[in-house]
Amino acid sequence: MTVSTENFLKTVYKLSRQPNNDTRLGTIARLLNITNAAATDMARKLAVKELVDYTKYKPLTLTTSGTQLALNVIRKHRLWEAFLHKTFNLNLHEIHREAEHLEHLTSDFLAEKIEKYLGYPTTDPHGDPIPALNGERKADNSQVLLSMATAGYTYEVSRLSSSEKDFFEFCNANHLIIGSTLKVEKQYDSNKMTEIKIDQNKILLNKEFTDIIYVRQLENR
Repeated sequence: MTVSTENFLKTVYKLSRQPNNDTRLGTIARLLNITNAAATDMARKLAVKELVDYTKYKPLTLTTSGTQLALNVIRKHRLWEAFLHKTFNLNLHEIHREAEHLEHLTSDFLAEKIEKYLGYPTTDPHGDPIPALNGERKADNSQVLLSMATAGYTYEVSRLSSSEKDFFEFCNANHLIIGSTLKVEKQYDSNKMTEIKIDQNKILLNKEFTDIIYVRQLENR
């Protein structure tokens, strides 16, 4: 499978897991930095290979085979992130950048060796789950999006689901890291903002941020 095919399938899978489930070809093209025509051409080719279900003007969905292939790429990516973080202490943006290249060069054999060396981790340093070799992902029902967290409760940051350098720099500057504790002060439903308190500082976050930060509730009011 080519790098472009793997990236396409991976992007469709990740979009399908987001709250808005936006797998339109225009969205995929924008994220992959390709034209809409190129995205459409790829969708048609993958439909012939029975990796995606493609209908003109409709969002894409992955077939069972397409999902398995996407998860295999994601598995290798996240194992490399865990390896690079542990071995070289690279930051969260750096491990993502390097893993983007390494995931396409890694055999299943090497991925298994990396997984064994790391002690069979279930999540990567971002808190994202690492799929098993058979493609299964262990569900963690204790996590919620920060945008869905209840005001007045205390939470622990469990997952930072992003690859953007600016996002991680903002999180580090405000101590929003895996394992840190915060309190949700208020949810502003009308303008989709969330006010949190962390290290005695209050921060107002928009939905773009709170939809990629996962938290676990620690205690009641």
